[in-house]
Amino acid sequence: MISLSVLREIRRLAEQTPAHRDRHVDLLRAVAIVTVVVGHWLVVHVTYDGTLSGDSVLALVPWTRPFTWLFQVMPVFFLVGGFSNAASLTSHRERGGSVTAWVLRRTGRLVRPTTALLAVLAVGGLLARALGADPGLTGTAVWLAAIPLWFLTAYLTVIVLTPPMLALHRRYGLAVPIALTVLVGLGDAARLGLRMPYLGEANYLLAWLAVHQFGFAWQDGRLAGRRGVALPLTLGGLVALVLLTVAGPYPVSMVGMTGQKIQNTSPPTLALLALAVTQTGLALLLHDPARRWLQRTVPWTVVVAVNSVIMTLFLWHLTAAVLGAVVLYPTGLLPQPTPGSSAWLALRIPWLMVLALILTVFVAVFGPIERRRGPRPGPVDTTGVLPALLTFTGVAGVLAGLLGIALAEPGGQGPAGLPVTALAAYFAGAAVLSFARRHPS
Repeated sequence: MISLSVLREIRRLAEQTPAHRDRHVDLLRAVAIVTVVVGHWLVVHVTYDGTLSGDSVLALVPWTRPFTWLFQVMPVFFLVGGFSNAASLTSHRERGGSVTAWVLRRTGRLVRPTTALLAVLAVGGLLARALGADPGLTGTAVWLAAIPLWFLTAYLTVIVLTPPMLALHRRYGLAVPIALTVLVGLGDAARLGLRMPYLGEANYLLAWLAVHQFGFAWQDGRLAGRRGVALPLTLGGLVALVLLTVAGPYPVSMVGMTGQKIQNTSPPTLALLALAVTQTGLALLLHDPARRWLQRTVPWTVVVAVNSVIMTLFLWHLTAAVLGAVVLYPTGLLPQPTPGSSAWLALRIPWLMVLALILTVFVAVFGPIERRRGPRPGPVDTTGVLPALLTFTGVAGVLAGLLGIALAEPGGQGPAGLPVTALAAYFAGAAVLSFARRHPS
């Protein structure tokens, strides 16, 4: 599936890694994406009785819910994102680059593969409708495939906010994520205690910004540079997590379920932040042994390979699950034992294998879009009011489109299975960003 030229390029990138690069950060990102993919595939329960339907294993098999403490690794993405974004922006500004140019480059890696996904989903939805497929089923399938876009909405937002948030970090340090955590707690109190749910909606941004700020503190040494910080963070976060869930008002599951009154991700809660603190402590604990291990050629090359298509893996893994369900269940190739039974557990293995094969095909087809690199701009680049205005307009359109798609209900969302207005806003924003990258002045 992967050409020799791609393998050679990955090996070349691995061999040319700068000595100052913190390889542990790349390892965490790669492990996190694999964990998310496998976790989502395991949590899906598909049934077929003349029509395909599905549910969450977490809702059907309660004993699986504590395992979400291992598989909910979105905080790790924002942690390493904060580390990488701080390092990248600092280096860019030291070379004389503008904030506008940095935002354009940083968002490009995310927008290109996302545009490919949305284009394929839109065309696929229209084609399915034209061939006579059930509109509700088509809409649900497209909606499922587009679920990863909620993460991208939040992550693109924290990227755009990195310049002002990094400035706040340099002035106030760890006081910033602490203040954000307090605000998350107030949002939880308003939502759960005062029955004012809309006041808690800000947690969708505040919680992820708090984790992102921890990444800043790791990058500049405020966390990693202090002896004896990692273990207290790990144990303190874990104790808080147990108290907030087992003894407190929050559910044990770190992944939301339909019909659940309180969810730890929608919006993010103090319990999810406690998990994030635990994961931050673990990341710091494993830092030195992981860096030594990654000096070896083979593991580091694997990490480079995964990171080269990390967005492709993430964006397409639920599309692979949808196609896998269509192939395996209506045809009877995969039996349907009771969820949680020994037979069901055994059948998770072929289920994962088939989905991994489908995803490999997607990576081979769409991975080159993510791996493509544009020319690096010079020291002074993309300055002036017009480039900044174009960048702001493009990002606003992309975010509006992603948010509209993420908030859409399954089924019946326009002829392609996606909300038309949101889709138009996204593609318009992506086009403006593409124009701004090609015409930096």
